[in-house]
Amino acid sequence: MELLKNFSQIVIESPVDQIISQIKQLITSGQLKPGDKLPSERKLCDVLGVGRTHLRDAIKKLEFYGILKTLPQSGTVVAGMGITALEGLISDVLKLEGDDFSSLVETRVILETNSAVLAAERRTGNDIREIERALFAHRAKIEQSDHAVEEDLMFHLKIAEASKNSVLKSLMLIITPDILSYFKQHDVCGDGRSTRAVEQHEKILEYIKSQDTVAVSKVMREHLGDILDYSKTIQVEQLYN
Repeated sequence: MELLKNFSQIVIESPVDQIISQIKQLITSGQLKPGDKLPSERKLCDVLGVGRTHLRDAIKKLEFYGILKTLPQSGTVVAGMGITALEGLISDVLKLEGDDFSSLVETRVILETNSAVLAAERRTGNDIREIERALFAHRAKIEQSDHAVEEDLMFHLKIAEASKNSVLKSLMLIITPDILSYFKQHDVCGDGRSTRAVEQHEKILEYIKSQDTVAVSKVMREHLGDILDYSKTIQVEQLYN
């Protein structure tokens, strides 16, 4: 049985995930730099051996995470927002287990809590409107009984933008998306947690509006409590397996 611990589960990546991995690798290795333009869609499809739907889905996700951006009549370029320098520091969270995964989630709690406090202090009227729009989109997706991973992420990113701390936002862009994808994959957001998350988002927005830094810190920690508890159960399971 001891020998089994030397084996690991084979993860079969989708074409979209493989495209994303290649592009991220080119960025972290410095072969693609901020401002560089990607080859045309047709050429990329030919080289990668994939259909346009898979390529477009991959680019859409990378745009959502702020790694790429598409400019009208100019094509798709690498965004120059500081994330490229930080991207190589953190491994793909889907490959992390036990202590590493739990530590990464703890880091998210620290970032998110401070992000909310800074947002309450520094938010503008436009920030409030952007957070409200993100909350509306998240609520609408949940009411359709659908996964709302990207809508959830966008709500938290809008808070990070309101914090006016670009480094904090860049760190969140690296850590949070893969954590949320992991929870979606393992259905951690089931059992009514999604509805509860929307209610907590409403409270977070309320305290950011009223600039109550103490209350928003408390409710954000409560909001992320389930995630933290789940990461600790993974850690415990690793000890006994």
